[in-house]
Amino acid sequence: LTLENYANNLRRLGWGEADLADGGGDALVDAVVAWGDEVAVEARLTAHLERGADHVCLQVLSTPERSQLDQLRTLAPLTVRAVG
Repeated sequence: LTLENYANNLRRLGWGEADLADGGGDALVDAVVAWGDEVAVEARLTAHLERGADHVCLQVLSTPERSQLDQLRTLAPLTVRAVG
């Protein structure tokens, strides 16, 4: 949210300055980030597709406990099920 082009896009979508402050408020993060366990992420992915999205980008954030590759391997079957 520190990049002006991203912040401006969110403003155009109706998010206010308070929503963008300090890395984004909870409502903003919940609206634009699919987070949680595999069931929660799959539900968000499916919801996007059911609402007409023809592509969804998944980007994972690694932790010391789980690499990005490990997380992508976990997400791969979810994407196949969601697309059907």
